[in-house]
Amino acid sequence: MKTEIHLQTKLWVLCCLLVIGTTLPVWGQTITEQMNENMITISGVVKDQKSHRKLEYVNVYVPGTNIGTVTNKDGAFSLKFKDPGTTVYLQFSYLGYNSNQVQVDPLASIGNEYFLSQSTFNLKEIVVSPVNPRLLVEDAMWKVKQNYSPVPTLNYMFYRETVQKRNRYITISEAVAEAFKTSYTQGTMRDRVRITKSRSVASPDVKDTLSVKLEGGPNLATYLDAVKNPDILLDFEYMEMYNYSFKDYVTIDDRVQYAIDFTPKPVMLDFPLYEGTIYIDRESLGISRIEFSLDMSEPEKVTRQMLRKKPASMRFRAQDLKYVVTYRNQGGRFFLNYVRAEFKFRCDWKRRLFATNYTIVSEMVVTNRVDQPVEWATYKESFHNRDVLSDKVLDFYDKEFWEDYNIIEPTESLEQAVGKLRKAIERSKE
Repeated sequence: MKTEIHLQTKLWVLCCLLVIGTTLPVWGQTITEQMNENMITISGVVKDQKSHRKLEYVNVYVPGTNIGTVTNKDGAFSLKFKDPGTTVYLQFSYLGYNSNQVQVDPLASIGNEYFLSQSTFNLKEIVVSPVNPRLLVEDAMWKVKQNYSPVPTLNYMFYRETVQKRNRYITISEAVAEAFKTSYTQGTMRDRVRITKSRSVASPDVKDTLSVKLEGGPNLATYLDAVKNPDILLDFEYMEMYNYSFKDYVTIDDRVQYAIDFTPKPVMLDFPLYEGTIYIDRESLGISRIEFSLDMSEPEKVTRQMLRKKPASMRFRAQDLKYVVTYRNQGGRFFLNYVRAEFKFRCDWKRRLFATNYTIVSEMVVTNRVDQPVEWATYKESFHNRDVLSDKVLDFYDKEFWEDYNIIEPTESLEQAVGKLRKAIERSKE
């Protein structure tokens, strides 16, 4: 018996399959040619210089290249790339902090600590003029063709999704993928995502009577690229539905940004809108970061939008749905860099004493990029919105699985969860 819950946010179609019964393992993987020639690995932890607090989601990249990653929730990262044969540098960039370029020794570059200092600047040092936040957002969208890639790109990316039932992981899936994106003068119709390597592990426990799966996850690179796919968030037609206000000046990569808050107006619509913050580069008016969440002020409207079918004995309530989308400024152009989505909801069954909370987290980072690729993924070989990554592969057997691919390093808690799930699978086979 299967039950389907569908979340359609207009900007990104997030679909959850709620499967009653045991999750059965499915095996398989595809592998592409590896970069195994003269590779070096640099890893470490990024911290706040003053408090020594570990910083999550810091951009880490090799200057002068498209190679990069982000730190995990533990502030840890690992970056693999071909030895340039010259002095090696790493660049660190984070919202509200001064960027930091560090020379590293490839022979002693494992497990080091790197520090960032919070940025401070005097508004007297910049020319302060009256800010019309709505016009700033409009101007930023008018300048998309000028500020973003004018040519097609092939984006190598790492993708991870996790599903938690209460505080316990029940599914962990990861993939290396290729995102083929047309220029920003076009829409997303021809954008494609192709999986090149993937793995997944899922709980076999029959007590997990409600197993949650995520459809179309790796397509984050297409649907959550809000600048290229503006829909009801940045589309001119829908700007009338939002109130905009100037929040503050902040820095990203040592560049001053306008932070513009937006909230939905009390308009009569059948679907919920968003609220959040848009960060706009002060000099170029390029959008560098967007943080937003679905407006939950009308729970019934949100539930109607998300829920298409469910068992009569189940009550469903969405609790939170939030996103982060960032772009990296390279040579005066902005390129998609990192996307994260987090969805929390609650299922309550009649005749059961306790309700169950679920959390789905999916994130992707672009680890390399090629402009004007010579090939393009076909529709047939692409990952589609109805595809479920966790159904295609299942195996966490090898610590060297990713070889020379760049990934988002797993947190300690995630590694522990993988170990527990693997032991559960082994016990179920006995």
